[in-house]
Amino acid sequence: MMQQFYPSVPHAFRFELNKDMHFSAAHFIPSEDAGKCQEMHGHTYFINLTICGNELDTTGFLIDFKLLKNLIHKKYDHSVLNHHPEFESKFPTTELLAQQIWQMVENLLQTSANQPHCLQVIVRETPTSYVVYRPSKEDFQ
Repeated sequence: MMQQFYPSVPHAFRFELNKDMHFSAAHFIPSEDAGKCQEMHGHTYFINLTICGNELDTTGFLIDFKLLKNLIHKKYDHSVLNHHPEFESKFPTTELLAQQIWQMVENLLQTSANQPHCLQVIVRETPTSYVVYRPSKEDFQ
Protein backbone atom coordinates (compact mmCIF):
# COMPACT_ATOMS: atom_id res chain seq x y z
CA MET A 1 0.00 0.00 0.00
CA MET A 2 1.26 3.44 -0.87
CA GLN A 3 1.61 5.65 2.18
CA GLN A 4 -0.98 8.38 2.28
CA PHE A 5 -1.03 11.62 4.21
CA TYR A 6 -4.48 12.64 5.31
CA PRO A 7 -5.94 15.71 6.96
CA SER A 8 -5.38 15.67 10.70
CA VAL A 9 -7.97 16.32 13.37
CA PRO A 10 -7.10 18.90 16.03
CA HIS A 11 -7.65 17.41 19.49
CA ALA A 12 -6.34 17.53 23.05
CA PHE A 13 -6.06 13.77 23.68
CA ARG A 14 -2.73 12.26 24.81
CA PHE A 15 -2.74 9.41 22.28
CA GLU A 16 -3.65 9.26 18.61
CA LEU A 17 -3.77 6.03 16.63
CA ASN A 18 -4.19 5.85 12.86
CA LYS A 19 -5.06 2.61 11.12
CA ASP A 20 -4.99 2.09 7.36
CA MET A 21 -6.74 -0.88 5.77
CA HIS A 22 -8.45 -1.82 2.54
CA PHE A 23 -11.19 -4.07 1.26
CA SER A 24 -12.77 -4.86 -2.10
CA ALA A 25 -16.52 -4.47 -2.49
CA ALA A 26 -19.15 -3.75 -5.11
CA HIS A 27 -22.07 -1.34 -5.00
CA PHE A 28 -24.53 0.53 -7.14
CA ILE A 29 -26.45 3.74 -6.61
CA PRO A 30 -30.00 3.17 -7.91
CA SER A 31 -30.72 6.76 -8.88
CA GLU A 32 -30.74 8.46 -12.27
CA ASP A 33 -28.63 11.20 -10.69
CA ALA A 34 -25.81 8.66 -10.21
CA GLY A 35 -25.13 8.26 -13.94
CA LYS A 36 -22.84 5.29 -14.62
CA CYS A 37 -22.81 4.47 -10.91
CA GLN A 38 -26.36 3.12 -11.27
CA GLU A 39 -24.77 -0.08 -12.57
CA MET A 40 -23.07 -2.58 -10.28
CA HIS A 41 -19.35 -1.86 -10.09
CA GLY A 42 -16.53 -2.45 -7.64
CA HIS A 43 -13.79 -0.60 -5.83
CA THR A 44 -10.85 -1.34 -3.62
CA TYR A 45 -11.71 0.96 -0.75
CA PHE A 46 -8.85 2.31 1.34
CA ILE A 47 -9.81 3.26 4.88
CA ASN A 48 -8.00 5.39 7.43
CA LEU A 49 -9.24 5.61 11.02
CA THR A 50 -8.11 8.18 13.58
CA ILE A 51 -8.72 7.07 17.15
CA CYS A 52 -7.81 9.14 20.20
CA GLY A 53 -7.91 8.82 23.94
CA ASN A 54 -6.18 9.72 27.18
CA GLU A 55 -5.87 6.24 28.68
CA LEU A 56 -4.41 2.98 27.41
CA ASP A 57 -5.89 -0.43 28.13
CA THR A 58 -4.21 -2.94 30.45
CA THR A 59 -2.08 -4.21 27.54
CA GLY A 60 -0.81 -0.72 26.73
CA PHE A 61 -2.99 -0.25 23.64
CA LEU A 62 -5.39 2.54 22.85
CA ILE A 63 -7.15 -0.23 20.87
CA ASP A 64 -5.68 -3.32 19.26
CA PHE A 65 -5.19 -2.70 15.52
CA LYS A 66 -6.38 -6.25 14.81
CA LEU A 67 -9.81 -5.55 16.34
CA LEU A 68 -10.31 -2.60 14.01
CA LYS A 69 -9.31 -4.52 10.90
CA ASN A 70 -11.47 -7.51 11.82
CA LEU A 71 -14.49 -5.30 12.45
CA ILE A 72 -14.43 -3.67 9.01
CA HIS A 73 -12.64 -6.13 6.74
CA LYS A 74 -14.63 -9.20 7.78
CA LYS A 75 -17.90 -7.34 7.28
CA TYR A 76 -17.33 -5.66 3.93
CA ASP A 77 -14.54 -7.43 2.03
CA HIS A 78 -15.78 -9.14 -1.17
CA SER A 79 -19.39 -8.16 -0.58
CA VAL A 80 -22.05 -6.06 -2.26
CA LEU A 81 -22.58 -3.05 -0.02
CA ASN A 82 -26.21 -2.73 -1.10
CA HIS A 83 -26.88 -6.14 0.48
CA HIS A 84 -25.91 -5.03 4.00
CA PRO A 85 -28.83 -4.18 6.32
CA GLU A 86 -27.46 -0.72 7.11
CA PHE A 87 -27.93 0.21 3.44
CA GLU A 88 -31.47 -1.15 3.02
CA SER A 89 -33.08 2.29 3.19
CA LYS A 90 -30.19 4.40 1.83
CA PHE A 91 -27.71 4.18 -1.00
CA PRO A 92 -24.19 2.95 -0.15
CA THR A 93 -22.39 6.11 -1.18
CA THR A 94 -18.84 6.68 -0.02
CA GLU A 95 -20.11 9.35 2.36
CA LEU A 96 -22.61 7.01 4.01
CA LEU A 97 -20.07 4.18 4.09
CA ALA A 98 -17.68 6.46 6.00
CA GLN A 99 -20.44 7.37 8.45
CA GLN A 100 -21.38 3.71 8.94
CA ILE A 101 -17.77 2.70 9.55
CA TRP A 102 -17.49 5.46 12.16
CA GLN A 103 -20.60 4.16 13.94
CA MET A 104 -19.29 0.57 13.97
CA VAL A 105 -15.87 1.64 15.27
CA GLU A 106 -17.32 3.98 17.90
CA ASN A 107 -19.64 1.21 19.15
CA LEU A 108 -16.63 -1.10 19.51
CA LEU A 109 -14.59 1.55 21.31
CA GLN A 110 -17.34 2.18 23.82
CA THR A 111 -17.04 -1.43 25.03
CA SER A 112 -13.45 -0.71 26.09
CA ALA A 113 -12.70 0.36 29.67
CA ASN A 114 -10.33 3.12 28.50
CA GLN A 115 -13.08 4.71 26.32
CA PRO A 116 -11.18 6.01 23.26
CA HIS A 117 -13.08 7.76 20.46
CA CYS A 118 -12.97 7.64 16.68
CA LEU A 119 -12.45 11.24 15.54
CA GLN A 120 -12.16 10.70 11.80
CA VAL A 121 -12.84 8.13 9.10
CA ILE A 122 -11.46 8.54 5.61
CA VAL A 123 -12.73 6.34 2.82
CA ARG A 124 -10.83 6.45 -0.46
CA GLU A 125 -12.96 5.08 -3.29
CA THR A 126 -10.56 5.76 -6.17
CA PRO A 127 -6.99 7.03 -6.43
CA THR A 128 -8.35 10.56 -6.90
CA SER A 129 -11.44 10.63 -4.64
CA TYR A 130 -11.95 10.25 -0.93
CA VAL A 131 -14.44 11.26 1.76
CA VAL A 132 -13.65 12.45 5.28
CA TYR A 133 -16.24 11.82 8.00
CA ARG A 134 -15.85 13.59 11.33
CA PRO A 135 -18.54 13.16 13.97
CA SER A 136 -20.10 16.19 15.60
CA LYS A 137 -19.91 16.76 19.36
CA GLU A 138 -23.47 15.49 19.69
CA ASP A 139 -22.38 12.09 18.35
CA PHE A 140 -20.35 11.53 21.53
CA GLN A 141 -23.24 12.23 23.93
